[in-house]
Amino acid sequence: MTTDGSRAIVLLSGGLDSTTVLAECLSRGFVPYALTILYGQRHLIEQESARRVAQAFGVAKHIEVALDLRSFGGSALTDQIEVPKDRLEAELSEGIPITYVPARNTVFLSLALAWAETIGAFDIFIGVNCVDYSGYPDCRPAFLTAFETLAQLATKAGVEEQGRFRIHAPLITLSKDQIIRRGLELGVDFSQTHSCYDPDQLGHACGRCDSCRLRLDAFTRLGLSDPAPYQPSASP
Repeated sequence: MTTDGSRAIVLLSGGLDSTTVLAECLSRGFVPYALTILYGQRHLIEQESARRVAQAFGVAKHIEVALDLRSFGGSALTDQIEVPKDRLEAELSEGIPITYVPARNTVFLSLALAWAETIGAFDIFIGVNCVDYSGYPDCRPAFLTAFETLAQLATKAGVEEQGRFRIHAPLITLSKDQIIRRGLELGVDFSQTHSCYDPDQLGHACGRCDSCRLRLDAFTRLGLSDPAPYQPSASP
């Protein structure tokens, strides 16, 4: 699907997936407006990555919204809970991991919807993936379909039938290998991205958390080296 330059909101974390989604949005002819949510995650390296990516792709506008979910906790990303390390591949798809942030994508999409309605956009892009992250309930197609219905019912633009809100998740059925391959086809510089759940103070990835392992293993299967910086003890 291509467009004639319609505006679109892209949820941009600065990670591998969201950066590829931004590139995908551009390839489809949309004018991207990038939204980065600072939700109280363990580090601000993602913020720096998101800024680099937004600048590199020349988005129409990049907004950062601070929303501290540490008040609720309940996740290894927002609470004093140890980030799981060195889990086996089979363990990654067992149940809902402790790195799940309660209702995060619902909150993120709601904020994206608010900005979309403000600028007259009806398209929202998000980098969810239900292959590598099958344990996350808010990364499933059923959730995205339900949110589209909510968007029509909960907005002035929807009720007045000014347009139809669409949630785009171009990576939803892709493996991590396929996401990387697609990103390279679209010219993504993965050295600008960050995926680690527990980086050091210099922003170097640990190489051992679930996100690092999925990323590293995918690059390895493709016969490529991950260009992101890793801690000396990691084994990219």
